[in-house]
Amino acid sequence: MAKDSQAPDQPAMLAANRANWDARVPIHLTGYDLASLRSGGARLAPFELAEMGPIAGRRIAHLQCHLGTDTIDLARRDAVVRALDFSEAAVHAARELAVDCAVDIEYVHGDVYDSVELLGAGSTDIVYTGKGSLCWLPDLAQWAQAAAGLLRPGGFLYLVEFHPLFIAAADAQPGAGLSTDFPYLSTGTAFRFDDGGTYEGEGRRIVDPASAVSFEWSHDLGEVVSALAAAGFRIRTLTEHALSPWQRWPEQQALEGHSGWWHWEREGFPLPAVYSVRAEWDPIH
Repeated sequence: MAKDSQAPDQPAMLAANRANWDARVPIHLTGYDLASLRSGGARLAPFELAEMGPIAGRRIAHLQCHLGTDTIDLARRDAVVRALDFSEAAVHAARELAVDCAVDIEYVHGDVYDSVELLGAGSTDIVYTGKGSLCWLPDLAQWAQAAAGLLRPGGFLYLVEFHPLFIAAADAQPGAGLSTDFPYLSTGTAFRFDDGGTYEGEGRRIVDPASAVSFEWSHDLGEVVSALAAAGFRIRTLTEHALSPWQRWPEQQALEGHSGWWHWEREGFPLPAVYSVRAEWDPIH
């Protein structure tokens, strides 16, 4: 990781990220426990279902859906789901996976900032997003405005995102204590990664150097909540969870009775791995 003081312009960074995520798709297709998903396995955590409440018959837009694994779980719970991602390769793979899982989902290829134009203003009851999506967005104000534009009055955004402390933690941890190598607070500056590493699948390495470079932005809780409030959302719940959908370290313990989620603690103390926000769209407020 390097803080890129001479970074390319933002469109070039976003183009690099699209190429990087296109290249991740074949690697990720060898992971994500897709065999379990195809056979009916769940992806959503119990706290997600509890915090969203009943979703059967609700119109849901899943932003930055990647392979659509969570999208499939939403559709299996009788929601009417559309999903969007900026990686054309990911959208193609998601469509094939949905066919494998016998669910009807409309997948759209496009940028999250263009989601209102692509999916329709006021067309959605629930915007669902997160789990590693916000770090790829340089402008959270524009993101929050796009989410608001998708929602009908009374609808809500449900965000489940990696906690800034989990992101700040170093890949290599000491035997005691907690080591960090990424900022907790927002910096407004892009961080460049060029090792081609990814988090899931066989090999976990992009071979093509042209697709190995990516750029990420740090966003703290205050920035996220402030962006939502400025866009007209009312924050109903903000909850920190010691669970992660990514087993980043071997010592993380699997959540009993629910595959794909791991508990994070250090020296016996649970630490926040993700946070969730339920924010209602209130255009009159």
